[in-house]
Amino acid sequence: MIDFSKIKHRQEEPGAGKLLISDPFLPDPNFSRTVVLLTEHQKDVGSFGFVLNRSAKANLDEVVDFPVEGQFPLFTGGPVQQETLHLLHKDPYLAEPEMEIVPGVHWGADYESLKHLLQKEQADPANFRFFLGYSGWGPGQLEQELEQKSWFVARANQDVVFSDNTDEMWKAVLRSMGGNYSVLANSPNDPQWN
Repeated sequence: MIDFSKIKHRQEEPGAGKLLISDPFLPDPNFSRTVVLLTEHQKDVGSFGFVLNRSAKANLDEVVDFPVEGQFPLFTGGPVQQETLHLLHKDPYLAEPEMEIVPGVHWGADYESLKHLLQKEQADPANFRFFLGYSGWGPGQLEQELEQKSWFVARANQDVVFSDNTDEMWKAVLRSMGGNYSVLANSPNDPQWN
């Protein structure tokens, strides 16, 4: 049996451009075995981010009011305001330097520029991640969850954010952290199965 209390639960401090990887037995169904990219984090204000590995089982053209050329899958960014649409991308045409979260990963874009790009078959779906809703924490809430060892923190990169293999993302990120985290990647869904 694995003694989870002996596993170091944080290598990094939370911040914009960091990943939150859920503990294998986090009971909240919104975040069970998820990888969240933090886009904002301020202790006195709160935190904001997107679940990277939860498909919304829909396409962009089903939620926007204009025709879209190509198939752009949607992801569930989190349980907050799921009627809102958010974007991470690596398209240099739309990039705004102040919104670069990690090298090559940009948050948001000018709506009209994005609309024009999506209607003209000029956008590569591999360069975009669209999210319904977001993940949010109030002031001090994320720090409290980190103290409770609900999350591990790691650095993000473009490859993780735009990975095609979202079903295996949680395990892959833990394995990439090495050491005891690799052991956690193989944890059963129910600790009683151990």
